Amino acid sequence: MLLSVFLIIFSCNNSDKTAQEIAAIPLELSISRFDREFASSGEDGLPALRQMYPYLFPAPDSVWIAKMNDSLQVELFQEVGNAFNSFEEEEEGLVQLFKHVKYYFPEYTVPKVITVTNDVDYNNRIILTDNILFISLDNYLGPEHKYYGGFQRYIAKTLDRGFMLSDVASAFTKQVVPRPRDRTFLARMVYFGKELYLKDKLLPNMEERKRIGYTEEEMDWAYANEEPMWRNFIENEYLYSTENKLNQRFLDPAPFSKFGLELDNESPGRLGRFVGWQIVRSFMEKNTVGIKQMLTMPAEEIFKKSNYKPRN
Repeated sequence: MLLSVFLIIFSCNNSDKTAQEIAAIPLELSISRFDREFASSGEDGLPALRQMYPYLFPAPDSVWIAKMNDSLQVELFQEVGNAFNSFEEEEEGLVQLFKHVKYYFPEYTVPKVITVTNDVDYNNRIILTDNILFISLDNYLGPEHKYYGGFQRYIAKTLDRGFMLSDVASAFTKQVVPRPRDRTFLARMVYFGKELYLKDKLLPNMEERKRIGYTEEEMDWAYANEEPMWRNFIENEYLYSTENKLNQRFLDPAPFSKFGLELDNESPGRLGRFVGWQIVRSFMEKNTVGIKQMLTMPAEEIFKKSNYKPRN
């Protein structure tokens, strides 16, 4: 009993110390509101914008002039301007995110942030290069926005500013989490589990459901059904299968996961990622391993040393 109390106190003290060290990291974040500058520039302002953002102007001026005069584009700029009249909350969130990144990856160079619009191309809502982070604000207007009326619900629900930081963190994790060489379902689950565990560390104050892109109901469902879905994976011998269809059923974005059971329509998509997340969490709780080391470890080793047991 005394040992348990000591471990809890030790863990809390460590967490407090880590939080203090992260808060003390100096960080200056450059944010440019290109979406706003372009919307208000007019044709005469194009040369100046082209000079400031040459990488955003591969097309001739005529294309951009047409965009400025297109009624749908004008409306889109107005909608984004109204929704993001202030970017202060997002800026503070980005600063905190990149402080955490710098803590765990000191060699990382914080990118310049540029807000844009991209005709609601939700697959490219965040683009992170070596030195620039593009955030397409027209993909964060809220799930009920009229622009998303034709989208499937599982897509529209994440088109909200509350998921923006999570999306940025995901873009970063893809730069540092090695793709698995092993084609097994287990390896792919653990790959996504590594990404989500890293997001635990980079976004400690964010609701965990937002880290994976779930609603509260979906998160509750995943935890409530963790044991039967794990049993389903074991009984069907999925763990070491290299069947590509398992990606579509349990890892890729989808309205629900596909167990082939009556409960399918009640389930959230990407439950394989959720399970991989719990495996990596269990491994990190039971082993003294640094994050960078864990990211390069084989999925099989992580799984065996995790002693993972789903909640009943």
